[in-house]
Amino acid sequence: MAPMTNGQSHDDGTLGDDEYRWLVRRAKEGFGIIFTCAAHVTQEGQGWPGELGIWNDDHISGLKRLADGIHQCGSLAIVQIFHGGARSPESLTGVPPWSASAHTMTVGSKEVQVKEGTIEDIENVTAAFVDAAVRAHQAGMDGIELHAAHGYLLHQFISSATNQRQDAYGGNFENRIRLLRYILKRIQEVVPSDFLIGVRISPEDKYSFKGIDFDESLQLAKILQGDGADFLDISTWDSFAAPQKYPDSNKPIISWFREKLGQEYPLLVAGEIWSAQDAQKALDLGANFVSLGRVAIGVADWPTQAKSPEYQPPRPPYRTSQLRDADLGDAFIEYMKRWKGFVSNE
Repeated sequence: MAPMTNGQSHDDGTLGDDEYRWLVRRAKEGFGIIFTCAAHVTQEGQGWPGELGIWNDDHISGLKRLADGIHQCGSLAIVQIFHGGARSPESLTGVPPWSASAHTMTVGSKEVQVKEGTIEDIENVTAAFVDAAVRAHQAGMDGIELHAAHGYLLHQFISSATNQRQDAYGGNFENRIRLLRYILKRIQEVVPSDFLIGVRISPEDKYSFKGIDFDESLQLAKILQGDGADFLDISTWDSFAAPQKYPDSNKPIISWFREKLGQEYPLLVAGEIWSAQDAQKALDLGANFVSLGRVAIGVADWPTQAKSPEYQPPRPPYRTSQLRDADLGDAFIEYMKRWKGFVSNE
């Protein structure tokens, strides 16, 4: 199951009962790997209300409860860890957001001024990522995923659009990926070798998240493989589309990464996978694992149903009663109402 925002935990970042039920239900129904939502590694790195936290030792007991519940169902438990950077609103955190470089970001009808992070900020957030990984290990999780996609802090450093720094952490491609690589290295130094450390990346520009070149993403994947990342999670938005940079290639994004990384390296892919046939097609194109998002929200028992190759799951809009039956809490249902056409008007 893909990592997904759900807003079901407490204001202080501790695990909420609704978040526990939502995640453990998917493990019980046969999802082999359960990713949590993005959990913030510092208090000022929070991205939205009700977000799971991993910035304080007080969060460990809830994470342990979650890991135990997932393990009792026979699935792996992985915490996705992140910092929102420019996307951490001051109205939520109480402090102005910072990023790789100073810039103005439009949020709704407002313009938000984002500060350039200092070297001290970079050192502090690196330590926070390391501490978060240690907490995940102490809680009994099987691993962590560094969220370097979707316009959050690590993505902001990789992006040539949001990283205009003139020091070792900006400018050329090697410098823009330095923070991600450094965090990965530092985490590897403090957790056992069997504790999984993966990375999620956006392979190219999407929506307002600009500055990601497809060829650089392929190069980054190869570098992370060499650095010892245990897996890569490629957030394609559409698993079967060719890259925007090479639209006439007739070769889906995941196949480009498979060819770059060889046949054995673990690749996860997410995006427009609904049916058992979709999942098999993604595997045939080069994925080792299919990561399910929207369909996993509405169809808790997808893995069981998909044992039938002809299975076609119901697609949105889902009724509120369906979502409640699938163990979504009210906060999550309200959040999904923001996604056009996902929840029906009953």
